Amino acid sequence: MSESSPLLQPGYSAVPPGHVATVVTSLEMLARPPARSTHPFPAGLALEPLARTVAAYRALYRAVGTDWLWFSRLVMAEEKLQAILDNPQVELLVLRKDGRDAGILELDFSQAGECELAFFGVTPDMVGTGVGRSLMNEAIARAWARPIKRFWVHTCTLDHPAALDFYRRSGFVPYAFQVEVFPDPRLTGILPRDCSRHVPLLG
Repeated sequence: MSESSPLLQPGYSAVPPGHVATVVTSLEMLARPPARSTHPFPAGLALEPLARTVAAYRALYRAVGTDWLWFSRLVMAEEKLQAILDNPQVELLVLRKDGRDAGILELDFSQAGECELAFFGVTPDMVGTGVGRSLMNEAIARAWARPIKRFWVHTCTLDHPAALDFYRRSGFVPYAFQVEVFPDPRLTGILPRDCSRHVPLLG
C-alpha cells in the first residue's frame, strides 16, 4: 500500500454517482510452497504462448474478465499496453480449449527478485471445473522456477466470491487492504451494460 494513500475513517464513505467501489486485498507468498498433488489439464486444454499483439491480448482479457469488470487494460493507451506485451520479463500465456481462449496467465518479473501474478483467470464456462487449480499450479511452478523471493497478487470484491479463499489455499497471505473507486466501465461504454450483474448499476 502506498504511504501516501489517504486512510478511510470508520463509517460510511460516499461514492460519486456513476462510480464503483471495491475492496482490494493484496496477498504475497514469500517462499515456494510445498509440492502439491498435480492437477493436469484435461484433454482438449493446452497452455500456449499468447500472440503479443494488442488485439489478441484484449480479446483474451475480455473473454476472461468482462464478468468481473476488468477494464484497466481496455482503457490503457495502445502504445503503453504494447510496451508491456513486448517486455521480455512478462510471461503471457493463454489456456485454450479445443482452439478457443479459455484462460489467461500473466506473470510479471520486471521487479528484481519478485513476480507479480498480474492477471489470472478462466472464462465463465471453465469456472468450477477445477481448471483454475491446474492453472494456479502452473503459475506457482513458473514463478518459483526463477530466482525470486516474493510472489504476489491482488484481488478485489468484484472478483469471483471464491477468489480470495482460492488464493489463500494456494499459499498466498493477505498483507494489505485498500478501497478503489473508479467510473463504472458499463456506463462509459467500455464494457456491456448487462455484464457483472452481481454489481449494482447505478447511473
